[in-house]
Amino acid sequence: MSSPAVLAASRRRFRGAGRPWVPYAFVAPFVILFLTFLVAPIVVALINALFSQKSSGLGFGGTETLFVGFDNFARAFSDTDFLVSFGRVALFGIVQVPVMMLFALTLAMLFDTAFVRAGKFFQFAVFLPYAVPGVIAALLWGFLYQPSVSPLIQGLTAIGIDINLLAPGTVLWSIANISVWSYTGINMIILFAALQSVPREMYEAAKLDGANDMRISVSIKLPMIAPAVLLTTLSSIIGTLQLFNEPKVLQTVSSNISSDYTPTMAIYAASTLGKDANLASAMAVILGLATLIVSIIVLRVSNRTTRTATDGI
Repeated sequence: MSSPAVLAASRRRFRGAGRPWVPYAFVAPFVILFLTFLVAPIVVALINALFSQKSSGLGFGGTETLFVGFDNFARAFSDTDFLVSFGRVALFGIVQVPVMMLFALTLAMLFDTAFVRAGKFFQFAVFLPYAVPGVIAALLWGFLYQPSVSPLIQGLTAIGIDINLLAPGTVLWSIANISVWSYTGINMIILFAALQSVPREMYEAAKLDGANDMRISVSIKLPMIAPAVLLTTLSSIIGTLQLFNEPKVLQTVSSNISSDYTPTMAIYAASTLGKDANLASAMAVILGLATLIVSIIVLRVSNRTTRTATDGI
């Protein structure tokens, strides 16, 4: 049996062999990347939003940096087109996010059943559009939307259906179609992975109690994967507010997409076309705050709904 003195010496040797800086070394890469690519840009945007550049000599002279306080924010809020772009993406999200989540959840539930559990090809086929870069996807669909070259439009015209998918009233939903096609697969994979973690014993017990597949899906599967549904929904909402690639690419084939069609496009236009990086920074801060507020609201509502659903299991 070891004596107390030997045990004490062993503990001292163990503590001495440790390196107190090792945990910090493991965390350091994340902290550095977090500060560099998230915190620093936010700080720079906030600082830039409080200043403005004044040119002299009809633009041929030097520039002077002036502190203007919240004037850039006032200019952003007085820009009607910028505010309308928020309403446009809100309408886009109200329709696109539920439709995409419904498709993703339905496919995940379907692939989780024993009937198609071995259908890896179909899972890959649904996920494949996500592997296509957003710009390429927009180019492909832009080709299908152009009446002069699209076999889809020409086929519809041949059977008496005359439709312009790039018209003012339809171009927003044409963009939504691209987003649904591109991102349903990744959301389906996340939900399917969550379904795979649900204990199968719960399904067997429910079947012994006489529950059918629909009842099991609604009363067991859906509440159990509620956190995954919340994650995908929140990510989709944030992605909606940051909508840029699809409308920017389709802008080359449709005159109905303005340079400030979405908030991110308005920020890009202010920075490049308007050459006003300070105003663009103020717009970016407003967009970030709007995203934060929407995320908090969705989290609170979803957490309350999740607790209610989980308590009912």
